[in-house]
Amino acid sequence: MRRWVPVLVAIGVALIGGLWIYNRRADTDIRSQLYVPKNSRITPEIALLQTYVRIDTSNPPGREMAGARFLASLLQKHGLKAEIIESAPGRANVYARLRGKRRGEGLLLLNHIDVVPATSAGWFRPPFDAAIALNQLWGRGSLDMKSIALCELEGLFETARRGQPERDIVFLAVADEEEGGVFGTQWLLQHRPDIFEGVRYALNEGGITETRQEKLSYFGVEIGTKMSVALQLRAPSRDQMQRVRLTLEPYLSPRDPDRILPEVREYLHDIAPQRVEHRDLLADIDGAVAAGKFWLLAPGYKELTQNVVFLGSARSDGTMNVNLYNLPDEDPDRRIAWLRSRIAPLGATVDAVFSKNGPAPLTSRHTPFFKLIEREAHTEYGSVPVGTEILAASSNDSRFLRARGILCYGMWPFPVDFYQSQGIHSTNERIRIDWYMQGIALMKRLIPAYAFQHGPMT
Repeated sequence: MRRWVPVLVAIGVALIGGLWIYNRRADTDIRSQLYVPKNSRITPEIALLQTYVRIDTSNPPGREMAGARFLASLLQKHGLKAEIIESAPGRANVYARLRGKRRGEGLLLLNHIDVVPATSAGWFRPPFDAAIALNQLWGRGSLDMKSIALCELEGLFETARRGQPERDIVFLAVADEEEGGVFGTQWLLQHRPDIFEGVRYALNEGGITETRQEKLSYFGVEIGTKMSVALQLRAPSRDQMQRVRLTLEPYLSPRDPDRILPEVREYLHDIAPQRVEHRDLLADIDGAVAAGKFWLLAPGYKELTQNVVFLGSARSDGTMNVNLYNLPDEDPDRRIAWLRSRIAPLGATVDAVFSKNGPAPLTSRHTPFFKLIEREAHTEYGSVPVGTEILAASSNDSRFLRARGILCYGMWPFPVDFYQSQGIHSTNERIRIDWYMQGIALMKRLIPAYAFQHGPMT
C-alpha cells in the first residue's frame, strides 16, 4: 500500500488541479469562441453605460422614471431641452428635439428605457452591477437597449456641437416596450402626436451584426417584422376544442408560400452568401418555389412568406389560446375572419382578442437614408456586406410608426456575436466594450451626416 501513496498523491493533485482548471474554464467559456480579452480603457462613454445599466428599470413592474431622469440630465448637460412625459404614475418617457432649418425630413432616434426583469441566478456577474470582465460589460439592458440609446445620444450631441442642422433630430426614449408599448409609443402617438410631426425616418433597435472570428461579416438593417394577433377560442367542450386544434394544425407550418413580398425577396438574397447550407435557394427564392424545393428551407425563412398559426393547448373549459403571425402588410381583421371561417363549422368561436397588430408595411431599402447607413457602416467596418433584416418571431415599437407611414430602420451600430446575442432576455446579457466604442463612432458620423445633408432626403 505504501508504494502506492506517491501515485495516489499525484492523482489527488491532478484531480484538484483539474477541478481548478474546470472551474476557471467555466468562468471563461461563456466568452465568445476565439475571443482574446483585451486591456481596454474605461472611457467616459463606457462609464455612462455602466451608470445607466445600474438603474433598474425592470418591466414589469415598469419603473422607468429613474432612467428617464438620467437621460434627461444628459440632454440638459449638453444644452438640449428635455421633457419627461408620464403616461401613468412612474411610467416615464423622455423627449427632446434639435430643430433644423427645414421641416418634413426629421430623423427620430427611438429607444426604450425599460428592460425585462432579471435575478442574479445563473449570471456570471449580477445583472444590475454593470461589472466589466473579459472586456465585456455585463448587465441587463447592456444590449437591449441601453447601449443603443447612449449611442443615439452621442450622435445627437455631436450634431448639436456642429450648430443648427438642416433637418430636425428627435430623441425619444419610451416606457413599456417590453410589455407592448401601451404606456410608451402607443400612448405617445395618441396623446402627443406633436412629437412625431415632421418625422420622415426613425432609427431603432432590431438589426443584426453577424461576426466571424471577431470580424463583422454582415451588417443587417431591420426593415420590418411579422405582425401578431393574440386570441382565445372557445368551444362547448375540451373534446370539441381538440378537434378545432387538429383542424388548424396544418397551418402551423404550411408547405407552400402565401406571398413573396419584394422586400422579403431582397432580404433573402442579401443573406444568401452568409448561409452556406441554403445559399442557392435563398439567392433565388422564386426558383426554389418553382423547383419544388421551398420546403427545404428552415422555418425562419419560410415563415417570412407565410401567414402561420401558433396553437396553445385545449383546456378543460373548452378554451385555447391562438397566435396568428401574419405577413407585415396583412389586415389583421381579414385574418381573424379567416380563422372564424375555419372554426365555425366545428362550433367554436373567437372568444377574446388580446392584441392585434398590423398592417405595418416593410420599409424599403431604396432610400437616401439607407444609402447613408450603408456608407457609414463601410467607413467604420470596411467592406462588410450591408443588407436588410426582417424579424419573423419578434417585434418592436417600429411597428406602430410604420403603420403611420414613418420609414423605420433598426440596427445595432456595434458588432454583436452569437454568444452575446443569446443573453438578450436571458442570463449573462453583455456587450464588448471595444465594440461598443465602435458603435458610438458610427453614430457620431451617421446622425450628423443625415442632419447636415444638403438636398432632399425623401
